[in-house]
Amino acid sequence: MADQEKTLEKAPEIQSGTAAYSDHSGDDAVHHPNLDMTSWKYKKRRLGPISIPYYASPEMQLFLVSIVCFLCPGMFNALSGLGGAGTTNTKTADDANTALYATFAVVGFFAGTIANKLGLRISLSFGGLGYCIYCVSFLVDQFSDSYGFNIFAGFFLGCCAGILWCAQGTIMMSYPMEHQKGRFISVFWIIFNLGGVLGSLIPLGANHNAKTNATVSVGTYVGFVVLTGLGAAMAFTLTDAKNVVRKDGSRIIVMKNPTWKSEILGLGQTFGTDPYIILMFPMFLVSNWFTAYQFNDINAAFFDTRTRSLNGLLYWFFQMVGALVFGFALDYPGIKRTTKAKINWIVLMVMTMAVWGGGYAFQKRYTRATQNEKLNPGAVFMDWTDHGYIGPMFLYLIYGFYDAAWQTSVYWYMGSLTNNSRKLANFAGFYKGIQSAGAAITWVIDRTETPYMTTLAICWALLAGSLVIAAPVIGFKIKDTVSLEEDVKFSDETVEEVRGNSVTDLEHGQKF
Repeated sequence: MADQEKTLEKAPEIQSGTAAYSDHSGDDAVHHPNLDMTSWKYKKRRLGPISIPYYASPEMQLFLVSIVCFLCPGMFNALSGLGGAGTTNTKTADDANTALYATFAVVGFFAGTIANKLGLRISLSFGGLGYCIYCVSFLVDQFSDSYGFNIFAGFFLGCCAGILWCAQGTIMMSYPMEHQKGRFISVFWIIFNLGGVLGSLIPLGANHNAKTNATVSVGTYVGFVVLTGLGAAMAFTLTDAKNVVRKDGSRIIVMKNPTWKSEILGLGQTFGTDPYIILMFPMFLVSNWFTAYQFNDINAAFFDTRTRSLNGLLYWFFQMVGALVFGFALDYPGIKRTTKAKINWIVLMVMTMAVWGGGYAFQKRYTRATQNEKLNPGAVFMDWTDHGYIGPMFLYLIYGFYDAAWQTSVYWYMGSLTNNSRKLANFAGFYKGIQSAGAAITWVIDRTETPYMTTLAICWALLAGSLVIAAPVIGFKIKDTVSLEEDVKFSDETVEEVRGNSVTDLEHGQKF
């Protein structure tokens, strides 16, 4: 540690995106020549034997954005995971979600531009507000027909969620050092999905005696409204990206004074400098394609109310397990990043064939007609006490594990392509926008009562096909490390500026 300190103190600049840094033994703050490092934001604190990251560290900022997502999209996931947003009439939820994801697809595609201009705190808080309004709409629906409000809430949430997820993705992929990206994604996904786990306890506790197929209680919706509102307020606890300092002294590549013009041009430049990202679009498209099928066509269609709640809890818990396994495996130091990218692709392909093959075997047990109470008054919905529940339960939790594996891998692939927060904001916007376009289509598919087996076949084919299309990017574009010059190479003029100026000037200058 002493040798490392001396090295850092002697270095006039650190060529990973930053200026000099020193960390004298015994000090309670990190040091950086362009910031007031005596500020409370950089004070190191301890809670007994536990060292708490300083406030403006990437780790603390990741924790705070994870809490926001724990309370907002985490609660939304818990509600959606019940099928039909907790109601027996899934058509209202289908229509609201179609409005949500159709809007999300449009806004999400440009969300990088919006988030870069507004800043991460405002983007996250505005995003959280949409989740609260969405939950309010289904609370109101319990007292009177509020179909119009439900559709508006879905539309409004689409506007908000696109910006929230772009800001979240920017923090998660650009704040960590290269060798930490997998664990940052993993930690976020674990905390975020803990929201789904704990959120599922609300309907599970409120409906533990509901063996029939019924709407969840009013108290369930009240709980979701309160928690999502708290999440929106929590967003203001984050600090600006320009204040964040990593442990090695490096800072985030950000634009000092972004304008709408510069960000719109930057969006177009991304396609010029990184056209290969288009090959990742099918993976983006299908990354939420399967949720409508899993939530409505399995959980809501096959299980009674209280078992749906239990299934939701298990689904989100195994999302946490999947994120833990894949996130830390992708950061394993003993294997080169290029090799890990290829191994991960193989693992995803094998899992796709195995998991969805199991889903095919299960889907042969029932159809829309057998589970429709109007067409089949004797329809039976499985309870957790029924014989044979363990098999379907295991399949459902594996679906959750697979979802986390897919999402974690896609984020890690994007984060491996660049460290530039501006570019990653655009990548994250593309990801969430295209993902939401796919999700919007799936809610329409469900709304039109497409046969369950057809829906499953579409999911399976798209997942496997998207991996094949993305293979060239994963195999040839991901490198073991990304140099600073590559990260800011939007034009030859910019490269010359990197060569001619100090990194500090670049970070706080006019180009980025």
